[in-house]
Amino acid sequence: MRYRIVLIFYFILQTACFAQEDFLAKQYFNDGEFEKAVVYYEKLVDKNPRRTDYSEGLIACYQQLERYQDAEIFLLEKISESYTFPTFFIELGYNYTLQKQPEKAQEYYQKAIQKIDENPNFGYGLGYRFQKYALLDEAIAAYTKAMALKPELNYDFQLARIYGEQGNIDKMYESYLRLIYEGKTARSNVLRNIDDFLTEESTNENNIKLRRILLQNAQKNPDVIWNELLSWLFVQQNQFNSALAQEKAIFKRNNNGSLDRLQSLGEIALDNKDLDTAIDAFEFMVSNATNPGTKLNAQLSLIDIELINPNSKKLIAIEKQFVKLLDEYGYQNRTLQLQIAYANFLTFRKENPEPAIQMLKKSLKEPLGRFGEAYIKLALGDILVFDQRFNEALIYFSQIQKKLKNDVLGQDARFKVAQTSFYKGDFDWALTQLKVLRGSTSQLIANDAMQLSLLISDNSLEDSTQTALKKYARADLLAYQKKTTAAISSLEDILTNHKGEKIEDEALLKQAKLLEEQNDFEKARFNYQKIIEFYSTDILADDAYFALAKLYENVFDEPDKAQLNYEKIIYNYQDSYFYPQARKNFRKLRGDLIN
Repeated sequence: MRYRIVLIFYFILQTACFAQEDFLAKQYFNDGEFEKAVVYYEKLVDKNPRRTDYSEGLIACYQQLERYQDAEIFLLEKISESYTFPTFFIELGYNYTLQKQPEKAQEYYQKAIQKIDENPNFGYGLGYRFQKYALLDEAIAAYTKAMALKPELNYDFQLARIYGEQGNIDKMYESYLRLIYEGKTARSNVLRNIDDFLTEESTNENNIKLRRILLQNAQKNPDVIWNELLSWLFVQQNQFNSALAQEKAIFKRNNNGSLDRLQSLGEIALDNKDLDTAIDAFEFMVSNATNPGTKLNAQLSLIDIELINPNSKKLIAIEKQFVKLLDEYGYQNRTLQLQIAYANFLTFRKENPEPAIQMLKKSLKEPLGRFGEAYIKLALGDILVFDQRFNEALIYFSQIQKKLKNDVLGQDARFKVAQTSFYKGDFDWALTQLKVLRGSTSQLIANDAMQLSLLISDNSLEDSTQTALKKYARADLLAYQKKTTAAISSLEDILTNHKGEKIEDEALLKQAKLLEEQNDFEKARFNYQKIIEFYSTDILADDAYFALAKLYENVFDEPDKAQLNYEKIIYNYQDSYFYPQARKNFRKLRGDLIN
């Protein structure tokens, strides 16, 4: 018994000692102290000769110390063993490369590749190791040989990445497209990699190559997947009408199946202000939909397009359309989107909230699920806020918040509680709600919560009476009510009478956004420039730079100035929400060659 205790104690001591050596070897290596690291790696290899990670650590130490002969002796011994990992042949070859002996290096690289004949599964490890040392031709040889010997292996993803690094774009596309066609990996992952090589210009060489390969594949092997990929390419090039032609063909080839893809394309075209294509897409849906809900969504999307810059005559015609749709579909729980859309039209376009409120309260009496009920209550609360019936709106928002507290809808309702409290002037309660929302699972809600929270807290500290903050809340409510001109005037009062106060940059930014809505781009530009000039170190500076860059790019047609403003975000605001898009836009304007 005593002997067994001693043995257990000895084993524990040895394990602890071994773990310590492992830790020190890696730590010294990472710190660049290779003389110390090599001592521990030699001990570890001696005790564990089959641990490849220790052997590779020792080899790396020898090479860092330029002890190439020691590495060579060690590796020659390794490859002479009856069972050896074939990657050691690559390591030996690379050791000769470091000694400027390319012929010897190539000899061992080829021996590594020959090992695939013994076991095709070696292909991945060898290909990956060749890639590590930028030996791309050898990596291609390893992957392709393994796939030829064992067809069920698929290294097209690895090959595509290598072809891309080599600039062999045709072969890269072929490998990626083979992956998509065979369903070997998620299409979204592949398309994300392909997108790195494309631009928005259809005349770009890489874009032309992809289109040609897709058309060739469609001719050789007719399959709806090539239409889907052509549609995707046309969307990347902002050729939405060409994408629509592909989507119509896909719909017909699928025996008039789902219209979801056409719905998505219509929305993308609408977001990009290609109204003709959006209208064509939604009208096609109306003509071909067999599902009432799908048809209704398309009809409502067409109304949304008509509501872009409408006149009073058009508003009368649109109201008649809503009445006609209600007659057709009725007040059903399956058509809540119609009731909400009409209620919002009456409120925010016709400034007639009372019938909208009554209609939605009537809808709440229908048998609804908890999510259907939440959607109606959210819309009803929004309309009550418009009508400045804040307490009533808060009741509805709070009900949703309690019932769906772990859902995004519940978090949205909590934000609306905070926003309504802000409009009401109850800033303390608004802050209480916003603190909870900073950790929201929705990034958009979390960002909005953070901005409103900072607005309230920053301007409460400076002014105990919160006079300017109350004025800003009033202006924000006017903007919410679509009373844009009145909101701009209210913000002008803040800029005139509270000049130099903390709230000035917030008022400038809000007013600039509203001026853009009225197409008063010169005044908007002035506001953005003023924020940059006087508040370049404050939290809204990156917002101003990005908005100004977009104006120069899309309105004033001054790409050089747009590029300069995007560059400011890239170099000075790397934690900005706008950083990724600013970097992408900057590269496009600079005319970077893609990969």
